[in-house]
Amino acid sequence: MSIQRHVVIGPSSRKPLTSVAPIISYATVRDNMVYLAGITADPEHLGDVKDQTSQVLARIDGLLKIAGTDKSKLLSALVWLTDMSLFTAHNETWNGWVDAASPPTRACLHSPQLWYPGMLVEIMVTAAK
Repeated sequence: MSIQRHVVIGPSSRKPLTSVAPIISYATVRDNMVYLAGITADPEHLGDVKDQTSQVLARIDGLLKIAGTDKSKLLSALVWLTDMSLFTAHNETWNGWVDAASPPTRACLHSPQLWYPGMLVEIMVTAAK
């Protein structure tokens, strides 16, 4: 039962903007399970919730690929929005991205603040390989 860690962020790999970010792995694989960290948009290129959601989903696609899987194998997703009035706009982007033939379970929660000012959405997923 080996554990693989992908895109590990440590003290030597941080940009000044993210110097206060925790030391983490963005993707961890154990057996046939893939766990992603909470993924946000690029703090240097924030837009509206649709833009941020698109950025997050593109990052998720990339991380899943690195871990050896894809969105068709998503099992669950947790979504945090800083303003629940953005739910419909976020869902428009989500619904255009998610594999409609095999959608994951999902919860969408209100979080009054994410780790960087101006961030509107964060998504964390678990997938099978």
